[in-house]
Amino acid sequence: MTATPATTHRPALHTALAELGATSDALTDDQRARLDADGFLALPGLFAGERLAALRARIGELQESEGSAAGHEVGGQRGAAMLADLINKGEVFESVFTEPAVLAAAHHVVGNVRVNSLNFRAALPGEGHQNLHSDWGRPVADGDFHICNSMWLLDDFTADNGATRVVPGSHRWGRVPADDLPDAAAPHPDERLLLGEAGTVVIFNAHVWHGGTLNRTGVPRRGLTMSYSRRDEPQQLDQAAYVRKVVHDRLSPAARFVLDV
Repeated sequence: MTATPATTHRPALHTALAELGATSDALTDDQRARLDADGFLALPGLFAGERLAALRARIGELQESEGSAAGHEVGGQRGAAMLADLINKGEVFESVFTEPAVLAAAHHVVGNVRVNSLNFRAALPGEGHQNLHSDWGRPVADGDFHICNSMWLLDDFTADNGATRVVPGSHRWGRVPADDLPDAAAPHPDERLLLGEAGTVVIFNAHVWHGGTLNRTGVPRRGLTMSYSRRDEPQQLDQAAYVRKVVHDRLSPAARFVLDV
C-alpha cells in the first residue's frame, strides 16, 4: 500500500464523465426509465469476446496467486470465493470502472458519483442462497439513493447456478427486507431471477431488494461487482489509501476523479 501522490488536475464531475464518454446518450431514455421503475437494467454482450476472456484469465491468475488470502481486503463471505481491490490488480480492470454506460447509469442513480469498490465473487457449489437485502441496509426516501452496483457476468447466470433474485420496484418502497419480511430467506411473490449470458452487465440500484440463490451445479458461478456510491459516503475501500502509484500514474485525470484519488 502506498500513499497517493497529489493530483494537480481535478476536473469537475460532469467534465470527467464527458471525458470518459459517460454522457446522457450512453443510455437511452427507455433504459433510464426501466432502471428508475424496476431498479435494474441488463446490458447483454457489453463485454463479450476478448474482453470477457481477458477478465476471466486475470481472475484465474489472481485466485491462484492469492490463495487463501484472497479477498482479505474486505473480509471473506460464507459460501463464496472472493477477490477484492481489483483496480490495483490489473490494467484490464480499469475499463470496468470507467465503462461509459455503467458509469452513466450510476450517475443517474446517485448523482455525485464515485467508485465504491470493485470485487470478484463466485458462488460455490451447494452455496449462494442469501436473504433478500438491500446494500444500503436502512430505509431511504424514493430518490434519495446512495449506492448503485453492477454485476459483470463472467459465466452464464442461470436458474441452476445461483443467479441473483430481485424484487422489481422495491428500491422505491422506503423499506428494507429485514424490517418488512417475516422470512427474508423465503421466496418473495414478486421476485425475478436476473438471468443472462456471460458478457452481460446488470446494473442495479443497490437499494432494490435482492439476494443470491443456491448454486445447484458442480462449478462456481463467477461475477464481478462494480459498485459506485455518492461522494459524501465512505468507500468500501478507501481508494486514495489503496491505490498504487503505478496505477495512479497511468490513469487519466477523469478516471482519477471518478476513483477519487
